[in-house]
Amino acid sequence: MRLDRIYDEDLAQASYLIGCQASGEAVVVDPRRDITEYLDLADRHGLQIVAVTETHIHADYLSGTRELAAATGARIYLSGEGGQDWQYGFEGTRLYDRDSFAIGNITIEARHTPGHTPEHLSFLVTDGAFSSDPGYLLSGDFIFVGDLGRPDLLDEAAGGVDTRFAGAQDLFASLKNLLLDLPDHVQIYPAHGAGSACGKALGAVPATTVGYERLFAWWASYLRNDDEQGFVSELLADQPDAHAYFARMKRQNKEGPQVLGPLAPLAEWDTGRLAAAVQEEQVTFADTRPWEDVHRGTVAGALHIPGPDKAATYGAWVFDPERETAPLVLLAPDSEVAEDIRAHLVRVGIDDVAGYTTELVGLPTAVPAVVSPDDLEDLTDGDNVHLLDVRNRTEHAEAAIPGSDQLAVGRLMWHLDDLPAAGTLVAYCQSGNRSSAAGAALRRAGYDVVEVTGGFQAWSQTTDTLDTPVRAR
Repeated sequence: MRLDRIYDEDLAQASYLIGCQASGEAVVVDPRRDITEYLDLADRHGLQIVAVTETHIHADYLSGTRELAAATGARIYLSGEGGQDWQYGFEGTRLYDRDSFAIGNITIEARHTPGHTPEHLSFLVTDGAFSSDPGYLLSGDFIFVGDLGRPDLLDEAAGGVDTRFAGAQDLFASLKNLLLDLPDHVQIYPAHGAGSACGKALGAVPATTVGYERLFAWWASYLRNDDEQGFVSELLADQPDAHAYFARMKRQNKEGPQVLGPLAPLAEWDTGRLAAAVQEEQVTFADTRPWEDVHRGTVAGALHIPGPDKAATYGAWVFDPERETAPLVLLAPDSEVAEDIRAHLVRVGIDDVAGYTTELVGLPTAVPAVVSPDDLEDLTDGDNVHLLDVRNRTEHAEAAIPGSDQLAVGRLMWHLDDLPAAGTLVAYCQSGNRSSAAGAALRRAGYDVVEVTGGFQAWSQTTDTLDTPVRAR
């Protein structure tokens, strides 16, 4: 047996290829939508992908299950648990608690582990050539390294009302039902790592064991003492902001993401043609450079989607493909980087990328308004000036610039009604990238925005006065 972890640093998301080297067959668990890496990996090791499955209906990225099945002819396995409201809307073999399927000598057993979502499955993996007992648990968003999947996303991103409490209780029951029965040596491979918004304190180590988590995880003492109420209270406290695009991911993943098939190479746009298209709003220009470069000048009305490393995250924060009608044109140094950025964008369902350009010469440009930390106090003393912290609420609660309101960049463009109807917004984040992306999106929406150069980090070096707010959206 071989087990490969394919990790996306952008979305802190892990998928897995499990292969039986005796039969030459493989299954992929929780694939993302740009599937080339899975195909190349299988080919490199002489494996045929014959099955594809996922642990649950994901909220943070668009599933590649249908994409991979269409490309390989693999059989799709999906959860049938969770009740009527949590059934997938596309074809696949339904799995229920303790159902299993085989890949050569390898057995994959589904275990229903609700809590993060009602339909959630975890997969116990048994290498039959080595043992008759399971040695691995692909835990999805059930158990992370040092943490658990958050049960409040259905409230935050899927239109639920107070489902978090039942979800937290389900998660406690799932721990008791599964973890107490498994031996210490079983290795746990979760679907996310540090930086994911699917939990609040995920570890950066790629894997853990049942025994280690039972001894040292924060929830272990609650489980030993059968303290459900204490568990629920701690689990739900201080969860980070849920990004607004999660609602779209949930819906599209439930219905079944569109199958893209092989994508044609991106075309390079002549700046003369591009200038006319920008002026006529036929395209949406996306500047993918670091914020320091954007601050020296960018296309007027452009979005800022720094890439390629975090293009999926930032793209989903500031661009909603269901509201936008004009395709994206990317500013990128070359075609290779542009293609890499597009691959990141399709992971969050931003499919309409019309091309790229490598230069700004000949395009209508503007310099974003900024203020240095030293001059911030003078600016915010003015009339109708509003200080906006676009970091997460947990960051804002820990320490913030006095007088600032908080609205995370990942929720910002879906909650414009929470912003002042007039005046100047002075936006800041921790160091500059998030406020640059937020500022560009807000200017494009018609707001007057000034960005704090270097963000909270630079401002905090100029003062001993920190604000620990009690108000945060």
